[in-house]
Amino acid sequence: MRLIIRWAIIAFSLFVAAWLVPGIRVEGNAWVIFTVMAVILGLVNAVVRPILTLLTCSLVILTLGLFVLVINALTLWLASSIAVNWFGVGFYVDGFWSAFLGALIVSIVSVILSAAVRDERRMAQR
Repeated sequence: MRLIIRWAIIAFSLFVAAWLVPGIRVEGNAWVIFTVMAVILGLVNAVVRPILTLLTCSLVILTLGLFVLVINALTLWLASSIAVNWFGVGFYVDGFWSAFLGALIVSIVSVILSAAVRDERRMAQR
């Protein structure tokens, strides 16, 4: 159940990013695209992101963790490229800065929604 909630949070976060960032656009059935992108982004974050973080560990330390924002942008850009080229999903990110801003929005919205869901679960347990 938690995995489905996590995917829904990421899908909604991608919706917010596409709505706010001019360089991110969706063509086709939007909610299907956001759902597929959430799965692809989750897989890219599970496989590629740890490798990128390990390879750029010195940059992450040198920038006091701010380079993680660049890694997030690259993973969103890569996930978009995989979605478009391999699966024919119409989620387009036009460049690095669009990916950077989109990844920042996805991160912020995901943290807020995850905290809200966590609080709801705690309240339900009481």
